[in-house]
Amino acid sequence: MGLGTLSERRGWVWFLLVPSLLLIAAVVLYPTFWGMSLSFREMRLNRPDLGTGFVGFKHYVALWNDPVFWLSLRNTLVWVVGATMGEFLLGLTTALLVDRGLPGFRAASVLILLPWFLPNVVAGHIWALMLDPRLGVINDILVRIGVLDSYFAWFANPDTALGAAMVVEIWHGFPFFALLLLAGLKAVPLELYESAEIDGAGPFARFRHVILPQLQMIIVATVVLRVISLVNAPDIILILTGGGPGRASQVLSLYAFLKVSKEFNFGYGSALAMVLFVGLMGFSYLYVRLSNVLKE
Repeated sequence: MGLGTLSERRGWVWFLLVPSLLLIAAVVLYPTFWGMSLSFREMRLNRPDLGTGFVGFKHYVALWNDPVFWLSLRNTLVWVVGATMGEFLLGLTTALLVDRGLPGFRAASVLILLPWFLPNVVAGHIWALMLDPRLGVINDILVRIGVLDSYFAWFANPDTALGAAMVVEIWHGFPFFALLLLAGLKAVPLELYESAEIDGAGPFARFRHVILPQLQMIIVATVVLRVISLVNAPDIILILTGGGPGRASQVLSLYAFLKVSKEFNFGYGSALAMVLFVGLMGFSYLYVRLSNVLKE
């Protein structure tokens, strides 16, 4: 059988795909389905007497009756919606200013990316020091200008802990939106701006009818990616508040992490992870459909 004859067969295509499919199965599919199966089994490393048998929906029933789960779910929604909106608005504003080429903003475009370059651990500890209730420079400034009467423990107060952590996350994450939205702005054809100007469109009309439609795909992609990142990565909260005080700033991903790392309850932690997995899949699908990116 010649090489030409073999290459013409459809089976040859699948033969070439086998290495990639095996890699995907080993790296993506197997861990995912293993995690799903753990949510239906008992798996507590500190309680080997319980075994590792099938327990059905036991963990999901426990979730439904767990008040900490519902508190963490509420905190997760507040955290993700607030941080995503803040990062998007600040990133869009930054991208629009840099795109206009105002004096000084071209050089500042490099500085804007500095927060994104910092690891989450470093950024978290920097802000923890700046907001320290005894030595924090931000508290000192606010006291000097009369906003505060005395130094305030931002991360130790249940009313401000989650909001303060959200501010840190917005500062750290907005360059992600700024960079990608700026790239989208650079790709907008100049003819569209010229046509809008000839038609007498003002700045707001140009933004609404020219810029936003051209950035729609980028906005959808960045929002979905950032929501996934915020839901799955509680490191900023873990560094700044540890989920406290009490459970005032605890989110679902942090709750799952603590269940696994401190209580060694892999079954319950996997059930929490599956809730996040299904929620993110549903959000991504609905958001993309409602944004009219997927065409019928």
